[in-house]
Amino acid sequence: MTRFRPCIDLHAGQVKQIVGGSLQDSGQGLRTNFVAEHPPAYFAARYRADGLTGGHVIKLGPGNDEAARAALAAWPHGLHVGGGITGANAAEWLAAGAEKVIVTSWLFPDGQFDRERLRTLSAAIGRDRLVVDLSCRGSAGNWFIASDRWQRITDVRIEAEFLNEVAAHCSEFLIHAADVEGLCQGIDEDLVSALGKWSPIPCVYAGGGRTLADLELVERLSAGRVDLTFGSALDIFGGSGVRYDECVGWNAAH
Repeated sequence: MTRFRPCIDLHAGQVKQIVGGSLQDSGQGLRTNFVAEHPPAYFAARYRADGLTGGHVIKLGPGNDEAARAALAAWPHGLHVGGGITGANAAEWLAAGAEKVIVTSWLFPDGQFDRERLRTLSAAIGRDRLVVDLSCRGSAGNWFIASDRWQRITDVRIEAEFLNEVAAHCSEFLIHAADVEGLCQGIDEDLVSALGKWSPIPCVYAGGGRTLADLELVERLSAGRVDLTFGSALDIFGGSGVRYDECVGWNAAH
């Protein structure tokens, strides 16, 4: 059954909601939908109190390590952490309280998929502690993995064969549809349908969610095999389309 997965997106040490395609190293052109008054630990503690598991803390660029550690301390072994995770620091983040680590760009040096890095990391920390982020850009069956804060489009296509290969070394996928992330204009229905058919392991989709009905839509399109994250549409992040309490209620009923 499809579940709501919470998130904590960190930028410059603060909880923010950002239009995904605008995130660049230079900081120019950044479009921000929301900046929280509360610290990251506030949201983590709330997720813990409401029994929400499998949420992700994403460090969007430098200056977020302290904030991420505070969130993990507030919900130890209840959150996944990503952003700048490598073979050298993955174990450190697990020791800091992450249930799992999320890896993306490190697996794609110079935009090329490095199978040996995936195998080595999986063997080092355990397949069950590893989430692979395969966030992508594109549409209509032509989705290509985007690394380096979604600015580098690789030549690796999202397709069943590739998902099966990677799934042998991780326990879950996290996939942002970067072109619709933060826009609150609707999910990429074709991508959700494809993930429901192709992914052999649990998969979390993010991007474009705007109303509670999107949970029902994702459940229908994926046959309940894909979970959904809301960001900018959620009331706790300044949105008006989705009430956080309703999402908690959805999970309780499913």
